[in-house]
Amino acid sequence: MAWTVTKASTADITEAPTLLAPLHEKHPLAWQAARVLSADRGYDATAFVASLWDDDGIKPVIDIRNLWKDGEATRLVPGYDTVTDNYRGDVFCHHPETGTAHPMAPGGFEADRDTLKKRCPAKVSGIPGDAQATCPVAHGLRIPWDTDRRVFTPLDRRSYTWEREYAHRTAVARVNSRRDVSLGLERHTIRGMAKMRMRCGLAWLVMLGMALGRIQQQHPAHLRSLVRSA
Repeated sequence: MAWTVTKASTADITEAPTLLAPLHEKHPLAWQAARVLSADRGYDATAFVASLWDDDGIKPVIDIRNLWKDGEATRLVPGYDTVTDNYRGDVFCHHPETGTAHPMAPGGFEADRDTLKKRCPAKVSGIPGDAQATCPVAHGLRIPWDTDRRVFTPLDRRSYTWEREYAHRTAVARVNSRRDVSLGLERHTIRGMAKMRMRCGLAWLVMLGMALGRIQQQHPAHLRSLVRSA
């Protein structure tokens, strides 16, 4: 666990390296075993997303902002006339005759090629098609993830795995909610950074101490409870 207290004006992405540094230094084995980093769109930045995989082999599972300024819903994927994508990295195959768009299915990440594979929707979903013989992506396609490192990440945003990993982020939100509501940090009269750090530190100690007590009493189902005695 790592935490910091900042002014409300401080951006989340600014604090990200500060939060991760103690985990590198104090828990290197745990950090090496980490598979993904899940975060909301406040941490959506190309440099941060790319560094997670490049430096530590950790797959970013970070919600994405719409940075397209021209109002377009989709754009052509470079090198293809019948394939488009949107700001989230969803890729669509367009029927070469009717123009009907179908989302292409995730095909996995090829680390040795640094590419994301996309599979033909007609083959994966059983969509009938009479143009597969001439379709340029009937056998799927590979998208180099340096096309946009922020959008095309090692864990495909359209995959069930991405959705499952991102859902884990809500556990942190619940912890923060208990800290703010149950331990009184949402409405306070504290003034000064030093006092606020002290109050936050005490709140974390209370929550962790009670959780440890439940583990010692072999009551893991009550691990998060702040009202049952420990």
